[in-house]
Amino acid sequence: MHTDPIDIAIVGGGMNGASLALALSQAGLSTALIEAVSLQSEQRPSYDDRAIALALGSVRILQRLGIWTELAPLAEPIHRIHVSDRGHFGIARLDSAAQRVPFLGQVALARDIGAALNRRLSQAPNLRLLCPARLRGFTQEADQVRLRIDQQGQQLGLGAKLLVAADGADSPIRRQLDIPTRHWRYGQHALVANLTPGRPHQGQAFERFTDSGPLALLPMPGNRCGLVWTCWDAQRDELLGLDDAAFLARLQQRFGQRLGRLHSLGQRAAYPLRLMQVRQHYRQRVVLLGNAAHALHPIAGQGFNLGLRDCAVLAEILSSGRSQGIDPGSPTLLDRYARQRDTDQQATGLFTDLLARLFTSPLPPLKLGRNLGLLALDLLPPLKQALARRAMGFR
Repeated sequence: MHTDPIDIAIVGGGMNGASLALALSQAGLSTALIEAVSLQSEQRPSYDDRAIALALGSVRILQRLGIWTELAPLAEPIHRIHVSDRGHFGIARLDSAAQRVPFLGQVALARDIGAALNRRLSQAPNLRLLCPARLRGFTQEADQVRLRIDQQGQQLGLGAKLLVAADGADSPIRRQLDIPTRHWRYGQHALVANLTPGRPHQGQAFERFTDSGPLALLPMPGNRCGLVWTCWDAQRDELLGLDDAAFLARLQQRFGQRLGRLHSLGQRAAYPLRLMQVRQHYRQRVVLLGNAAHALHPIAGQGFNLGLRDCAVLAEILSSGRSQGIDPGSPTLLDRYARQRDTDQQATGLFTDLLARLFTSPLPPLKLGRNLGLLALDLLPPLKQALARRAMGFR
């Protein structure tokens, strides 16, 4: 039986896809969210125990989505950021009071963010949840995209005026469309875990640059800290193979004593690091979102914040188009989205890539230059203001 296409189909129910689904449902657009893992599953890879640094701008987006009230008691505000270069003199410090904001950002577990999103999704109007379900293929037509979906062995057909690919950095949808990317691997992994410092963190985040990449400790509730430790690929297996005491001793040597003795290490995990940026944001009623469009080095904690800004802009454009009676998949709206997001995506990718390369370079002139740069950031208010605005997710 023929049925009219819905407005939007989103493939991928991670943090970006779920955020967009919630925003679109609030805007009155008929939406379907297709996710391979049940919303109630504890095994969803996007919603693990990683500490996620949420910029102030991202917190404001989550407030508009209606989930921040539930998430706030589980998050820890970042009031200060301390940036240093291990073994060198450069230091820069940011403070929320100096920026006249209540906080620079917040830190929450990916698991808690996911749980808050899922509870809102289950109550959202105008939203069809196909979870668990898998996209088996799609066909682009003049007036819609036809999707072939496998939902627990049942074959479903669905038409949508716009297909949103929020299916991750290895996006099958992007590959099927053969959309070109700019990409390379850094030869590094990010080791993540949670731990407890010997001294109160007092809402201070630390970003310490080392010869293998940045090492970050993010403040969490209960005086816990989220660790993101960049290492070379060749070091990954060795570090993961250490027992907790040996791992903490190695970490202490790299980080120093600013937070006292580090202890009570949680489960460790490692993720390969790369830069990936699409050269085309959409193609005939299919648009790429979040990690399907860009993957960044975790330096400065920009990844999810960039994807959340994608969601906010796309939802605003589609909502405005709905009020004007414009087809959600029209080139008019998708061109507008590409123009509005390209500058931020390119600038953020360049910023993180430059920092990752600059602070791992062994060349003496670059070592001197980056430390003088940190001192300048610390001493010159206009530079510090610019850095603070980027850290808070504002352009």
